[in-house]
Amino acid sequence: MNVDEILDRVRYTGSRESTSDTLRSLQHAFLEAVPFENLDIHTGRRISLDPSRIYEKIVGRRRGGFCYECNGLFADLLAALGYTVSRLSARMATAGRIGPEFDHMVLLVSLDGEYLADVGNGRSVRDPLPLEGDETSEAEGVEYRVGTHAEGYALYYREAGSDWLPRFLFSTVPREQSEFSKMCEYHQTSPQSTFTQKRLATIATPQGRLTLLDNRLRETRGAERRERELTSEDEVLLCLRTRFGIELVDTDSRPAEPGK
Repeated sequence: MNVDEILDRVRYTGSRESTSDTLRSLQHAFLEAVPFENLDIHTGRRISLDPSRIYEKIVGRRRGGFCYECNGLFADLLAALGYTVSRLSARMATAGRIGPEFDHMVLLVSLDGEYLADVGNGRSVRDPLPLEGDETSEAEGVEYRVGTHAEGYALYYREAGSDWLPRFLFSTVPREQSEFSKMCEYHQTSPQSTFTQKRLATIATPQGRLTLLDNRLRETRGAERRERELTSEDEVLLCLRTRFGIELVDTDSRPAEPGK
């Protein structure tokens, strides 16, 4: 793993000192450079949790990934920069249903206190948030905070005029990357997984967000929202290349070797 190459990939040129301000800047840079995407699932290429394969995909081929890939790479970057970081299991809360353990990967970063960091969850919190205290963060019209929950902690969110709701639950038990393998396999193969049902690419922008869901492109800039239908696969590929920086090539539709 080459730290300079990762920082170049996320277009980060700031301080490398292990501080909360640097952590926040790194998280923003990652979210605005690396798409959250599941395209491999829909081109038949196996998603691997091998750190070298994740590095080659996101840094070498300048692709994105989903939580296990993006947060896995971000954890390795932070560790290389001198941060104390642990991978944590999180359980997504969707329509009142709580997912299983290892449904989502988030990071715990220890500095002056403990911070939740997450660069692999699409439209979500953009700032690292302390586990203790009442600090909040706002992004794309949604407010976020970390609070206690019966099972440990939760990332809570609140839209205008609504109550606080959990986005996901998590504990602070450190996990190994390999422990997420079973749920990674589920998310890329099960018909019940949201990731197998539609292809997705989404990326944060300084003004809002850009999202491609199947053939529908949506762009938000503050309160402004525009949508349009892409009418051909060639137009989808062009959109991925010009708007998301994703160049799908022949090797992207070639399954990885078994066990890799």
